[in-house]
Amino acid sequence: MAVVDDEANIRETVGYALRREGYRVETYADGLSAWEAFQKTLPDVAVLDILMPRMDGLELCRRLRSASEALPIIFLTSKDEEFDRVLGLELGADDYLCKPFSMRELMARVKVLFRRLALAGVAAGEDAEQLLRVGSLELDLQRYSARWKGQAVALTVTEFMMLHALTRHPGHVKTRHQLMDEGYPHDAYVSDRTIDSHIKRLRKKLAAVDPSFDEIETVYGLGYRYREHPS
Repeated sequence: MAVVDDEANIRETVGYALRREGYRVETYADGLSAWEAFQKTLPDVAVLDILMPRMDGLELCRRLRSASEALPIIFLTSKDEEFDRVLGLELGADDYLCKPFSMRELMARVKVLFRRLALAGVAAGEDAEQLLRVGSLELDLQRYSARWKGQAVALTVTEFMMLHALTRHPGHVKTRHQLMDEGYPHDAYVSDRTIDSHIKRLRKKLAAVDPSFDEIETVYGLGYRYREHPS
């Protein structure tokens, strides 16, 4: 995995903690150096600072997402960087941590992302298909893949889990806390803003395939629901 941060003490501390947990870690002091290395080999998980010289974390996230939708990405941000934090989620980051953060919390979130990645990998290797169809949407629960009107929609594992949580019960309102429980079953650190950002990104990706897509409805004051279709 990779840690990209221009603060040497953070790179060293995070790198040391991750290695103690058994992870192989490469560290980089700026986004451009990391991107040059990633063009040869992508990491399994990327931990990115936002404000960095030469290439910031947002641009690096954008490039990583263009290379892989499955790669888990965590942002490290300052508490006063709310706009950048939300933008990072909309660009495709899976999670974020505000500085200063506890190493224990970072380790917990990294383990969640690896667990999610492992589940997707195991599912992709299975032979039998398990499909969920809701209207024009088709979710392959074995391969963590989605299709809308026959066209593939590239989703991160986190986005897939959020969409699956909504489509499991079409027409039912899902509060943000319910989406946290169903979309992030092993993670106690998700915020309301994280859920909203993932929903916004899901809508954007599906609308890119079909501009008329409007199946994910906002229920103001409650949460979200996926439009119910007659059988």
